[in-house]
Amino acid sequence: MTHLASLLAPLGTHVPARTHTHSSEIAPTDLKSPAGNSKGEGQAAAHCTMSVTSGKTGPSLTQEILSHLGLASKTAAWGTLGTLRTFLSFSADKDVQRLLRAIAGQGVDRSAIVDVLTNRSREQRQLISRGFQERTQQDLLQSLQAALSGSLERIVVALLQPAARFDAQQLRTALKDSSSAEDVAMEILATRTPPQLQECLAFYKHDFQMEAEEDIKSKTSGILQDLLLALAKGRRESYCGIIDYNLAEQDVQALKRAEGPTTKGTWVLVFTQRNPEHLVRVFHQYQRDTGHELEKTVRHRFHRDAQGPLLSLASVIRNTPLYFADKLHRALQETEPNYQVLMRILVSRSETDLLSIRAEFKKKFGKSLYSSLQDAVKGDCRSALLALCRAEDI
Repeated sequence: MTHLASLLAPLGTHVPARTHTHSSEIAPTDLKSPAGNSKGEGQAAAHCTMSVTSGKTGPSLTQEILSHLGLASKTAAWGTLGTLRTFLSFSADKDVQRLLRAIAGQGVDRSAIVDVLTNRSREQRQLISRGFQERTQQDLLQSLQAALSGSLERIVVALLQPAARFDAQQLRTALKDSSSAEDVAMEILATRTPPQLQECLAFYKHDFQMEAEEDIKSKTSGILQDLLLALAKGRRESYCGIIDYNLAEQDVQALKRAEGPTTKGTWVLVFTQRNPEHLVRVFHQYQRDTGHELEKTVRHRFHRDAQGPLLSLASVIRNTPLYFADKLHRALQETEPNYQVLMRILVSRSETDLLSIRAEFKKKFGKSLYSSLQDAVKGDCRSALLALCRAEDI
């Protein structure tokens, strides 16, 4: 560590300006509009960001107003359902220097490493990595891996990687292990946005020299394979605030008629291409029409190997935070906590909806996620997981 110790002089790291990219989503061309839709309704559904004055596709009025506000792009300014927010007093130079001190001394200062990495957004952590590289000519991730071990090392790796690369690695590991293929692959492919999925699959191809679809085809079968392949295409429609009651009725009737293995394509199409807001409406209408939940029909009509994937996807659609709360609870109830599951969910949802997950956890299990982690988790990773969880729910 002598080389690193010599680099603890004031830093002159250049921090690039923050940039944003936006991806548009295109609804699948093979999905038909309901027969009852008027031409105007169909156009409105297809162009949810239509300009009020010109009629041309473009930013909505709300987006145009927000674009002129200085804090419009700042997550912390507008609030988030994540526990981890952009650190407003961020200085990549100071963080790099603190991390250097943490690994260059006689002993590794694990608390300092955890404090920095669990209090910065993923984007800020990438800037810290870049600053570390410029200052030391060494890779921050490799330097921290050399200083750490065990579960804490795995959490640090997850925190410092681009989110899409972390997802790609988790997906690859799951597909190579048939026992976790359904659980982990469904989690990742069903809860990421189309742009996030595209980036994940690009990393998958780059890092493993293979398309994820090839692994899905070789490692899975049946309706699980159909669902994963459909989800991997990223063709789920986007919700744009327009309620299409005709389409909801059409989907309900299609699912009521879809009996037997030969009609599984209907279930796959509806479950993987409609937006979640629409599907929740379909679920509720199905129950009103039939007197029972859609999940009961799945259990009645499909064999056991097909039930699991459909029920898992239905639970994601009904209530994504509750879906993750259930997974965290199961991971904590094992004889030895499943640190891989805890790490994957807490890291991936910390900037998305971990506050909602915490609320669902407390509501269903009567005990906060924070207290549950305190009681079950041991070792070096405990402080990092608690930091990502953030606080107690009273």
